[in-house]
Amino acid sequence: MTEALTKETFLTKVFDYENNKEWKYNGELPAVVDFWAPWCGPCRFLSPVIDELSEEMKGQMSFYKVNTDDEQELAAVFGIRSIPSLLFIPKEGKPMMAAGALPKEELVKVINEHLLNKKIIIAS
Repeated sequence: MTEALTKETFLTKVFDYENNKEWKYNGELPAVVDFWAPWCGPCRFLSPVIDELSEEMKGQMSFYKVNTDDEQELAAVFGIRSIPSLLFIPKEGKPMMAAGALPKEELVKVINEHLLNKKIIIAS
């Protein structure tokens, strides 16, 4: 299931930006962090997709949500200017950000290629 993060849980489970200048991911599995707000229409569209993926990819990926209304400092640290914004975090290496409510197929493609290092081959 998707886990909601506060600043405190983000510092522990994802990245302790207060004590580290360089990116260092704290998690065991690659992760997706959904920056959202309750009043955001596209966020409400994306939320069930993120929940579905968290069930389908259980054991392979972690999925987190950050309510930008409640966690304004986290939103500022990551320069969130529009929501939804998704932070894709590989196990090793730098994270990447995408803005907007991506369709499920696009999310799966990004996760497979950039986080799980699976190349998708489409049969013709």
